Amino acid sequence: MRIRVAQPDDAAGVVALRAIVYPYQVRGVESTRKMIAEPVPGRDWVAFVAEVDAQVVGWVTAQRNASTSTANFGDITLLHVHPEHRRRGIGTALLTTATGHLAPLGVRRLRAFAQPDALPFARRHGYEPSRELRFSALELNPAPALPDPPPGVRLLPISDLDPHLLYAADVAASVDEPGDVPVDSISYESWHYDVWDNLGLDKAASIAAVVDGEVAAFSLVKRDGDRMWSDFTGSLPAYRGRGLARLTKTAALHRAAANGVRVAYTSNDEANGPMLAINTRLGYRPVAAEWSCLADLT
Repeated sequence: MRIRVAQPDDAAGVVALRAIVYPYQVRGVESTRKMIAEPVPGRDWVAFVAEVDAQVVGWVTAQRNASTSTANFGDITLLHVHPEHRRRGIGTALLTTATGHLAPLGVRRLRAFAQPDALPFARRHGYEPSRELRFSALELNPAPALPDPPPGVRLLPISDLDPHLLYAADVAASVDEPGDVPVDSISYESWHYDVWDNLGLDKAASIAAVVDGEVAAFSLVKRDGDRMWSDFTGSLPAYRGRGLARLTKTAALHRAAANGVRVAYTSNDEANGPMLAINTRLGYRPVAAEWSCLADLT
């Protein structure tokens, strides 16, 4: 076994591994390849793979979190090992390597994510569970019934929008999103890379509700074949309570289903009652849980 920095040609192996460990995560080969080859600037992002006999059996990413005003905060994400290669020290080696990347950058508080059966591993390495996340799935056969938009509301694919309008709405909707740290420092450059230029973003299926020229609510779709991920559904605080988040998400599901998507996945913090209620009304069913886990880096 060896740990090394991920290369673009690892993308297919990484996606195949993720399909085994995280079947409810949606990211295609080409978007993974781009993520490795052209990491977002300003975050010191890096990915590592564990390799056995030239096969990718483990993966982890590490970065400074540049989307929060919380100082010295870093993320170690998607640490996973093929089930047939566990309990051989691979997970520990990946975690140690990722932590070693972040330590010289001044990161002092770390967040990682763990499935429930991995919480003992997390605790052994100094991480304590913080917040529970619910992953849900919806079979789009058929898609949920689509209501008519209320007067004064236009539903548009985001391909028809100036990305700056969507960025402004995304920033406004993210500020009070439940989480370990506030998401209150998203730069346009970072957002453009993560969202607008993401190769998996389906701009025809992603829908915005526009009121008087302003994006009041939106639902973003990232797609890989006949599977989709509801990347973020949100509404501006001034427009909440009008059903616009549910409307845009329903419209996005309809567009995606019409273009061949058969199953939709999403995730929510268990404290996000309004969004969980929307998903329940749309017919989503829970399929998995994860925990965010926090540790101090000394």
